[in-house]
Amino acid sequence: MSEEKNSNKVFIKGKIAKEATFSHEIFGEGFYETAVNVQRLSGKDDVLPITISERLIESHNLGVGSEICAVGQFRSYNKLENGKSKLMLTVFIKDLIPGGEIQNPNNIVLSGYICKPPIYRTTPFCREIADVLIAVNRAYNKSDYIPCIAWGRNARFVKNLGVGEKIALSGRIQSREYTKKLSETESKVMTAYEVSISKLAAFENVDSFDLEAEFGINYDLKAE
Repeated sequence: MSEEKNSNKVFIKGKIAKEATFSHEIFGEGFYETAVNVQRLSGKDDVLPITISERLIESHNLGVGSEICAVGQFRSYNKLENGKSKLMLTVFIKDLIPGGEIQNPNNIVLSGYICKPPIYRTTPFCREIADVLIAVNRAYNKSDYIPCIAWGRNARFVKNLGVGEKIALSGRIQSREYTKKLSETESKVMTAYEVSISKLAAFENVDSFDLEAEFGINYDLKAE
């Protein structure tokens, strides 16, 4: 299996949260955007954006409330809004698989390159956090730019890494609401998506992540 196929793998299990809307078409196949409620181990839900083909929607008769167990990739693209380019994130569903008893319904494994200096900070309660943006190579000379967040000793480790260094990580995709101030009198509640890192290593110290062991499930992604 090539490094490229191993560099970005996602597994999610949850329920479709809203009606699918048309996104784009590739080689005559339509793709739709929707969202999936994925329950955290704490019981709280992450609401994750997904892109899925009409073929999978029709063959599995998917609609609001349908439970899906899916494998894919976490992808980014630029969208022009009000004359400004905005980084958008989505879980691109490659296949649906049998659910079964899954302990953790939200897993991601990435390997890629640090493309901005990590931002290290501490909370008022002295919790250490580092934000890092990872560029993950994809087919056809494309790259996905994935925001990640590290905690504790992972934050201390990543803060000393430089732009261009390659790392491998595993964790989960999370959604987070925040309030954006538009003017002195206006504000808007926004949603951010990022990978919360649970395991992290500099690439030279990593042969590969055993994805099936990480996810506790056996599967293989189909080539594009």
